[in-house]
Amino acid sequence: QVQLVESGGGLVQAGGSLRLSCAASGTIFSINTMGWYRQAPGKQRELVGSIIDGWKTNYADSVKGRFAISRDNDKNTIYLQMNSLKPEDTAAYYCRMRQEGKDYWGQGTQVTVSS
Repeated sequence: QVQLVESGGGLVQAGGSLRLSCAASGTIFSINTMGWYRQAPGKQRELVGSIIDGWKTNYADSVKGRFAISRDNDKNTIYLQMNSLKPEDTAAYYCRMRQEGKDYWGQGTQVTVSS
């Protein structure tokens, strides 16, 4: 009923930037509450940042000041702008949407930061 597709990942050198996109399709009521997560090999999935009620944002301490979430309601898309990337940011990045009390996840997009 709901599909999320991430894109924009790739290989970048430390200090560089990337912008990830998450496009939602299907039966979408709103994209007011969505979040970005990441998971590195052998590690637990962690919250990177989220947008709640359409405007309130929250970020993990490790990315605060470097990453920013934005959204485009007309395109049912949220973005994750990543600046000053570090090798520690290397992970698969996932988009999540909450709708009617259920969570929906995308398949992820890989971000690799070289030193």
